[in-house]
Amino acid sequence: MISEPLISVIISAHNSEASIFKCIESILNQTYKNLEILIIDDHSTDSTFKIIESLTNSDNRVRLFRNTKNIGLTLNLNRLIAISSGEYIARQDADDFSNLKRFEKQLNYLLKNNLDGVCSLAKDTTKNKTYPGLTKYINPRIVMKFRNPFIHGTLLISKKAIKAVNFYDESFKFAQDYKLYSDLFEKNFKIKNMHEPLYFLNTVDNISSKFEKEQKDFALKVRKNYKF
Repeated sequence: MISEPLISVIISAHNSEASIFKCIESILNQTYKNLEILIIDDHSTDSTFKIIESLTNSDNRVRLFRNTKNIGLTLNLNRLIAISSGEYIARQDADDFSNLKRFEKQLNYLLKNNLDGVCSLAKDTTKNKTYPGLTKYINPRIVMKFRNPFIHGTLLISKKAIKAVNFYDESFKFAQDYKLYSDLFEKNFKIKNMHEPLYFLNTVDNISSKFEKEQKDFALKVRKNYKF
């Protein structure tokens, strides 16, 4: 490791009782230890909050917040970034989990290649597939014209870069990551995919599958306005 800056891992959870323990454990057990884990429970009606609360007692790196109403992913991510202390921001979805060497490998790759952000490949936990597929071999700036080239949950990025584009665009309730990448590329920030699966992705009954039409509609807005 070239250096050990603080990474702020941001997680928004809503009714995630079946997956949240494994999700957080995969972050707490990372080989890279200089982390803070910021989690918002977005007004869950199941035991999500209690499960997260039990983990805060065992590790003081976890900071837990709770919404009195459901406000959605975009607003939650911006709130967590605003209160974060890390030089780098890492995403993690509440129904996914990470390889235990994810942050060690990602930060090394980012620093050695002088990048502003890095994503990785992700393995689908229900299908024998890895994403992205063949598009990982194409310049992501080109892929952006046709589809999102990155898996959101795998993102590790400089906080300076996110602040420079004024965080996630809050008018995008869906496809907020696609819009973020568009804004970052427009300002010439450098983001690449590592060609290694460091993330385990749930594709069943998740945001993308529940709100497929909305995701497509917002993604179309990004493509229409994307300037390569």
